[in-house]
Amino acid sequence: MSAKITFFPVANGDMTLITLNDSKETSILIDVNIRCDADDPEDDTCDVANQLRKRLKTDDKGRPYVDAFVLSHPDQDHCRGLQKHFHLGKLDDYNYEPPEGEELKILIREIWSSPMVFRRASKNHTLTDDAKAFNAEAKRRANHYKANYGLVTTLGDRILIIGEDEDEKTKGLEGILVKQGDIIRHINGVYCDVASMTVLGPFPKGDEEEEKSLAKNHSSVILQFHIASDAAHPDACLFLTGGDAEVSIWKKLWEKYKNSTDNLKYDLLLAPHHCSWHVLSFDSRSNCPDPKADADAKSALSQANYGAYIMSSSKAIKDDDTDPPCHSAKKEYLTITRNFKCTGEYPNTTTHEPFEFIIAADGPQPPGNKKASVAAAAVSVAREPLSHG
Repeated sequence: MSAKITFFPVANGDMTLITLNDSKETSILIDVNIRCDADDPEDDTCDVANQLRKRLKTDDKGRPYVDAFVLSHPDQDHCRGLQKHFHLGKLDDYNYEPPEGEELKILIREIWSSPMVFRRASKNHTLTDDAKAFNAEAKRRANHYKANYGLVTTLGDRILIIGEDEDEKTKGLEGILVKQGDIIRHINGVYCDVASMTVLGPFPKGDEEEEKSLAKNHSSVILQFHIASDAAHPDACLFLTGGDAEVSIWKKLWEKYKNSTDNLKYDLLLAPHHCSWHVLSFDSRSNCPDPKADADAKSALSQANYGAYIMSSSKAIKDDDTDPPCHSAKKEYLTITRNFKCTGEYPNTTTHEPFEFIIAADGPQPPGNKKASVAAAAVSVAREPLSHG
């Protein structure tokens, strides 16, 4: 197989699966948004739960699993369906006999969670049941780590803490704490030689005014993925994803990295907050006669490599006053690259399917691209002798 990045059509929400090109076909799921309509076989909404399961491996006990699950932030459209479709809690409590009409729940081998993002989010709105369940599971795993003095080898108990919490609340978790600027090289406790992840957000705690701004602007986990197509091309795809992070956060990232922009470069960008105008501007489109994009925020999001793609995980983008997705934001992104795609428009505006990029040696290839087929075939041929020992 070849490495892939799959964006599921979940309207205005995020659900992204990264499948790596290693012998284990390591899987990383970023956010989940499985709506009730998508669970109904009589509804024409894309069955993203089934589409996800088709792409996951099962373990020796028949349980579907993801190697890592990343929650960018706890808004409903980023964690909807978590309790229904994923196993939470001790593995000893896994239910091998689900109710009629339901399938085995998906096992999460390792959680990547940011307590700072949760803290900022909970000050602005009430957490949904799925968000509370994720937070409880993250705390269970963190407490398990402490209780076992960092010796966590059991499936379904691993966790990475993304970003320092306030008031030394992450003290004692240093072995699983990844700070802003750090690079993640292990997935589920195993060194990964086909990908690495640089943590760009969340920002650590600032003063009171800064905290208000970061919370208001949807503090999120922000990651830059370096994904290999094969051993000869370790950086075939730089993928930048930032949840719902809005304008002040991207402005701060530009201030931090403008003199050395490597950490902001990308071949594939997931447009933050479903192509919202508020990612690019402080100006209100309804109250400002001539709203402008903030130069620093746009600069942070403009570090596109040649031929880069920008993906909007959203409904179809119309030339109206909707936000998100916002037509004015799309126009700004089109000044960065002409390769702009939208999950709500694939394959058309009424019928939706997962949008899957194949990672070739020269970057991500969208559906229907001849290079994608060639890349998949080349990887298959290269791997064939390995199966014979």
